[in-house]
Amino acid sequence: MPRAYVLFNVESGSEDTVLKQLRNLNNVEEAYVSYGVYDLVVRIKADTMEELKDSVTHKIRTIKQVRSTLTLIMMEE
Repeated sequence: MPRAYVLFNVESGSEDTVLKQLRNLNNVEEAYVSYGVYDLVVRIKADTMEELKDSVTHKIRTIKQVRSTLTLIMMEE
């Protein structure tokens, strides 16, 4: 099962709004506000790599207040 961490930069003051939207998505396992370079950290999962890609591209990155993301795909041993 593919998993990834997605690090977010969002518009100033919109952290809680974006966090709530992310937590409502089916593929999101965990989501937290972060202090530092990135505003939010989210762990997502999917049944296939294609589904993971679709979630990031069409569900997560299209949230209005999201400015940028960095996706770290986790590899299983």
